[in-house]
Amino acid sequence: MGTDHIPRRRIASLDQFRGYTVVGMLLVNFIGGFQVMPAILKHHNTYCSYADTIMPQFFFAVGFAYRLTFLRRLAEAGVWAATRAVLKRNLGLFLLGFVLYHLDGSVKSWQQLQDLGLQGFLAQAFRREVFQTLVHIAIASIWVLPVIAASPTARVVFLTISACLHLALSHWFYFDWAWKTPVIDGGQLGFLTWSIPILVGSLAHDAIFHRDAAANPAPRLLAWASFLMILGYAINCFGGQVAPPPFFPPTSSQPVNLWTMSQRTGSVSYLAFATGFSLAVYALCVILSDQWGAQSGVFRVFGRNALAAYIIHPLVSEAVKPYLPNDAPLWYVVSGLTLYFGICTVFNVYLERHQLFLRL
Repeated sequence: MGTDHIPRRRIASLDQFRGYTVVGMLLVNFIGGFQVMPAILKHHNTYCSYADTIMPQFFFAVGFAYRLTFLRRLAEAGVWAATRAVLKRNLGLFLLGFVLYHLDGSVKSWQQLQDLGLQGFLAQAFRREVFQTLVHIAIASIWVLPVIAASPTARVVFLTISACLHLALSHWFYFDWAWKTPVIDGGQLGFLTWSIPILVGSLAHDAIFHRDAAANPAPRLLAWASFLMILGYAINCFGGQVAPPPFFPPTSSQPVNLWTMSQRTGSVSYLAFATGFSLAVYALCVILSDQWGAQSGVFRVFGRNALAAYIIHPLVSEAVKPYLPNDAPLWYVVSGLTLYFGICTVFNVYLERHQLFLRL
């Protein structure tokens, strides 16, 4: 493969999509704990809210950029160099996630550590906290490495096998264990389903850049988005009852099982629907940015330095929230949100003006 057809320019729609995702993350991560905020803006464990659509969009964007950069390195430096670059990047992400999220539990004495033993340490320390966004991106990216440069058919087959494996293991033992622990964002086996948005993101890359693609890829992207959202909802109904549509809470009689849309367990139904939603949002960005030339400066600032924004925003939140009680009125929460968002924006604008971009 030559490099003539591998784009080197920045992709406006991807920057805008990534920026929108970061802004959505800033919003839902800050306001989720306030009583005055509507349920659709908060994370839930038994259905997909707006807040639950944000994390899959990061994986979708990762998948798009992953295929783009891997194909370029593959053409320029060969398979081993491209593979080494992927492994180095994702091991770096894993290390960064380890530092940000920390291990579970602790010991207060040398004797307590000895009593815990290696098996006890592994069971306790890696039970929950470390398996969050960056670690999931790292593991899922390595998991899909064998097919990231493969044909669309191979990637769809790999995606389907990963989803079926997650369902099988959930049926066997994992759902009960993950629900009772409880894990975060799918836990130790979450990489199986987080591979869905990564690989669909890689397919979106093909729709945009394939030399035989139609002049307007948006209808194709929207068709795929509709299929995935319908599929996710249909899987959600496998539990024995017709589930409420996404964004609406389930009834008290609705069973919670491996078919339920759940970010906690990283369920197949949730990731299928949320990936379709991501694809629909990206199609809108293609129309607005790539075709009509409409771009948001705020989305650009956050989209070009998403990792920096991800690391900075919880620090800003901790600085702003001490005098924002959970039962504060709406006007006070909005005031705190405005201050928090403004500080995050100032940091990212400064980084952009000084050409400081945090990437691994």
